[in-house]
Parts: sequence; C-alpha cells; structure tokens
Amino acid sequence: MKITKLFKTWMAAFTVVLAMSPDANAKDYEATVVSDPEGATVYMNGMLVAHTTPAIISIDSKLTNKNIIFRFEKEGYENKTVIISLDKKEMKKGPIIYGKLEKDQLAAQRAQEAMQRVQEEAAEREAKRKIYRQDPTIPAGEADARVSRDEAGKTTMEQSIIRWYFDSDPRGARIFYRVISANPAEVKNTNEVYLTNTPYEETKGFGIPGLTYENSRNVTIEIKISKKGYEEQIKRYNVRQALDQQEISGFFELVEKGE
Repeated sequence: MKITKLFKTWMAAFTVVLAMSPDANAKDYEATVVSDPEGATVYMNGMLVAHTTPAIISIDSKLTNKNIIFRFEKEGYENKTVIISLDKKEMKKGPIIYGKLEKDQLAAQRAQEAMQRVQEEAAEREAKRKIYRQDPTIPAGEADARVSRDEAGKTTMEQSIIRWYFDSDPRGARIFYRVISANPAEVKNTNEVYLTNTPYEETKGFGIPGLTYENSRNVTIEIKISKKGYEEQIKRYNVRQALDQQEISGFFELVEKGE
C-alpha cells in the first residue's frame, strides 16, 4: 500500500517537471516567404522549405532568438541571402521574410550572346539559300561542307567522279602534282607529289583537306610534266571549274632542250 502511494507521488512530480520543461510547450511557428519577382525557391539554413514563392513555411520554435539564414534562388537572377533573428513574440505574429532578387548580369549577357548567335546562324542560312538560288551548280547544303581527314569521303567533292587525264608527246614524261591556294588559312599549299608517267587516266574526287565549294574558286591544281632532254611544262587548273566540268585534263607537247 505504501509502495503504491509512493509511486503515485513520484509520477505526479515527474509530470510537473515535464510540464515545466521548455520542450513540453514547443511547437512550430508559421512564416510567409515572399520574393520580388515571385517564383523563387527558398532554402532555410540550407534545407529546402519552399519550391516557389509566395509560400507559408514552418519554423521550429528551437530557432527562436537564433540566426536563421534564408536563401532565395531563381533562374536568371542572383541568389539573395536574408539573415534574421526572431524572438518568441515575433514568431507568434507570423513573420514575413522578403527577398529582393536582382537580375544576373552574366546570365543576361549569355542570353543576349545566344540570341545573337541564333540571328547570325539564321542570316548565314539565308545567305546560303541565296547562293543556291544564284548558283544552282552547288548541291544543297554543300556550299560550306569541308573536306576533313577525320570524316573522309563525306562531302560531294570527294564523291564526285572527276576524270583526270594527262598525256604528252613523247610519252613517258613524269607527272607532278601540287595544290596552290589563295587562302592558305583554309586550304594549305602542298609540295610537289609524283603521280606517275604519261599517259595517265583516272577517275577520282577532290580529297583536299579544308576544301569547300565556296573556297574552291581560290584553289588551283598545278600539273608539271618533266622528261629528261625536254623543257618542263606546267599547267594550272581551277578546282571549281574542274568540279563543274567533271574533268581535269591536258596534253603536253614537249620541246627538246636547246631548240
């Protein structure tokens, strides 16, 4: 009987202690987060609390009289950080946390540059369409298609069937070939390359790195014929004309030295 009475006394005392504990009456407070412009994401002490403003959030009562860090984020704007400290009275009033967002100047600049690129690309496409209308000999989409070792054989110029034919009198002359470019930044000049002896006939395209239909007007193929006892002879052929005519050919009437 005495043990039961003593136990009841202890339980009553424990209940009083709990009632006096700060956490016993602890509860969350409500606050409103707003931003200018609206639609910002809000983080409180690094934790996501609102996907978009305006919004009502909960603040743990344990944060009373402590610094609370709010971060507002919105695409195209610089992040805004707001630090506040609220007492219990202010918490009960339902505080409003406000974030004024400023335009991200770098983002605005990037958007402007992207828009400019789009406009330039549109202008370039229109210019190409005009080129096709003015010069129907250029296959559609091939005006700036560039010959590349990394993607060999993909351009129309490489796939074109060009007849190469060279002969001489007398025959048996050595044939040398080289590229001469008026725009070496795009198409490089090359050293002489020995092909074979006359007569020479073959069908092949132009696999000259950097070559396009547009710059082919400024590229020349030089053919040199050489035979012991005879004067060397050189002929040059415009690559664009060769593409249009589908042929690059010549006959060399050799002249003996000393004549």
